[in-house]
Amino acid sequence: MQVYHSLFDVQKALQEGTISCEKLVKDYLYRIEQQKVLNAYLEVFAEEALQKARKIDQKIAQKEPLGRLHGMIVGIKDVLCYQNHRISASSKILENFVSLYTATSVQRLIDEDVIIVGRLNCDEFAMGSTNENSAYGAVRNAYDNSKVPGGSSGGSAVAVQANLCLAALGTDTGGSVRQPASFCDVIGMKPTYGRISRHGLIAYASSFDQVGVFAKNMDDVALLLEIMAGKDDFDSTSSSKPVPAYSQTMAFDGKKEALKIAYFNNALTHKGLDAEIRTQTQALIEALQTEGHTVKGVDFPYLDHIVATYYILTTAEASSNLARYDGIHYGYRDDEAKNMEDTYKSTRTKGFGKEVQRRIMLGTFVLSAGYYDAYYAKAQKVRQMIKQATEELLQHYDFILLPTTPTTAFDIGDKAHQDPVSMYLEDIFTVQANLTGIPAISIPLFQHTNHLPFGLQIMGRSFGEANLMAFAKYLLKQHNCRQKATVV
Repeated sequence: MQVYHSLFDVQKALQEGTISCEKLVKDYLYRIEQQKVLNAYLEVFAEEALQKARKIDQKIAQKEPLGRLHGMIVGIKDVLCYQNHRISASSKILENFVSLYTATSVQRLIDEDVIIVGRLNCDEFAMGSTNENSAYGAVRNAYDNSKVPGGSSGGSAVAVQANLCLAALGTDTGGSVRQPASFCDVIGMKPTYGRISRHGLIAYASSFDQVGVFAKNMDDVALLLEIMAGKDDFDSTSSSKPVPAYSQTMAFDGKKEALKIAYFNNALTHKGLDAEIRTQTQALIEALQTEGHTVKGVDFPYLDHIVATYYILTTAEASSNLARYDGIHYGYRDDEAKNMEDTYKSTRTKGFGKEVQRRIMLGTFVLSAGYYDAYYAKAQKVRQMIKQATEELLQHYDFILLPTTPTTAFDIGDKAHQDPVSMYLEDIFTVQANLTGIPAISIPLFQHTNHLPFGLQIMGRSFGEANLMAFAKYLLKQHNCRQKATVV
């Protein structure tokens, strides 16, 4: 059974007739069935995917025009709407809810002949860093089934990691694409806030959420971003800036074009950072300096305030966004409730998981009278300071390099029962990009002596995705420091 790692290879095989699109889909469906233990998919659209594949085969046979994504098998995170398909945000409170429309990001892919093979497991309402918070069970890392895949887009990362789809859509509110990408040895891209429409995305924190991409090569990431990006009349926060031809603009020679790159001294010396991640990141920095790039350590004064600011603001927005799930309008309702007030209480208590309840309560608290100014208003001011400091830094440097995660993937259940703060600190290096709205990417460059992979994070200027992806592609080609981890 042939395994493909790029759309180019898939389309070449389709045109040469060495495989049909129907056979391609059947191979993916077979692997999905064989890897059920990973719990990556909540639902597989098997017959629908096969029907779409047969139509593409017919187009090829009759030499009809094909969409740019023909032959690409994609899974979508269970927070993105797909008309006439169920969507639950991996929560009991939306169990069996069927979407009435399709998210703009998904529709733009469909219009280019993508094949959507299923919806992917995630942390409930995208709240989590391990994909253990799903109402439908934890997702397992394909390299070691005892390890977490990261979250909240863990199902999307694992599906690409284990060749259960060629690419996948996730969402990134504080690192929910980049962190699982690091744990699962794949590329995870979060574009600039507003670059991709959020229409049809179930909201967690509206001023942070952004649709992101998982894939195994930069060319596929660039093409998917190029197709999904752009103004959408259904989303007033989507940007009207022209969309570059990302897939055609990734030529970069790092040995001839000198860059100015920053890294945070206080990140690489942070007490929570694994020593080997520190060492290998420093080795890459030295290699880039040897090539002639200016790579300097700077002190970022707000690093220890980033996580607190992020969680105050995101939980406040979550408290507001999730108020609509009340058992009255749609979704789960506790039939044992005796009156309206009881319906609200019991439905939300039984329908939401513990982590979602925790974040709603925290958000309600920071928005409440007497605490609004002390927490929410102050956090907004700190967010602006972080944003200003980051933008000023990027005026002098092309990119900021950081580890994506402070550790490699840890055991399922290892941190679930600890103080939640210890789990929240897993996001310490990723949330800055969401607080400031800048693009960021995690690329799979390293392997730990524990045989698990970890990634490098690159952050760039707002709407500078073209340069960011070109640099990432260069690093993947020239500085891939790991031996490929083995999927068990």
